[in-house]
Amino acid sequence: MTSTPFEYKLQVQSAEIDAMNHVNNVVYLRYAQEVAEAHWYAKGSEALRQQFVWVVLRHEIDYLHPSLLGHELVGTTWVEAPSGPKIIRNVQLFNTTLGKITAKVRTTWCLLDAATLRPKRIEGEMISLFL
Repeated sequence: MTSTPFEYKLQVQSAEIDAMNHVNNVVYLRYAQEVAEAHWYAKGSEALRQQFVWVVLRHEIDYLHPSLLGHELVGTTWVEAPSGPKIIRNVQLFNTTLGKITAKVRTTWCLLDAATLRPKRIEGEMISLFL
């Protein structure tokens, strides 16, 4: 079971370019974070954002094609079915300028209770938001 994809647009900026004249590998991680955060803000209410926080447990990134200054990207994200407090979030970064997928990111996130910072089982309203 996976969620409906969510899309978020990105534009490659000059500060993101490295010595090889393409987007630095670390920036793709930031892009994935931006897409995930935009999805959380689009789906989750302010009350939920006050009650829960997410932390990253693991990132996996496949770099497929370089992106260059001025290229436009569309980050598409979806989540898989949760397991206790953990959920897998996939982010695909599609370079619309090139017409190619530039990177794929798979991240394991853990839901925490914002007050106690203890893991919180993903259930009920949280599942219905994403799945």
